[in-house]
Amino acid sequence: MDSHKTSREEKIKLYDNLVASYPVALRKGDTMPYTSLNGHMYSYFTKDDFMALRLPEPERIKFMEKYKTTLVQQYGIIQKEYVVVPDNLLHNIDELKPYFITSYQYISMLKPKPGKKKE
Repeated sequence: MDSHKTSREEKIKLYDNLVASYPVALRKGDTMPYTSLNGHMYSYFTKDDFMALRLPEPERIKFMEKYKTTLVQQYGIIQKEYVVVPDNLLHNIDELKPYFITSYQYISMLKPKPGKKKE
């Protein structure tokens, strides 16, 4: 077992490296790093020090089985489309990146949320 517990700062750096590995993704947020497209968030780093990733149902089920993880629960609410990314997977960008890309592609198919118009 790894005796070194990865700090929040280290995990955020790993998250940033993942986002940077996919050029169309843009990291947003200062205290809570996240990625979004057309007003839909598809990944974020929680205040509880783990990465959450939004996946379509078939991939979400396979991901949870493969990595023995769960849906994200924040503020007592289960976020049905978000999975908890295990820390060991966060350390393996090559293995995690295809899921990140799937998440981006999934969100890109959703209708943009109405928001502030950009001039």
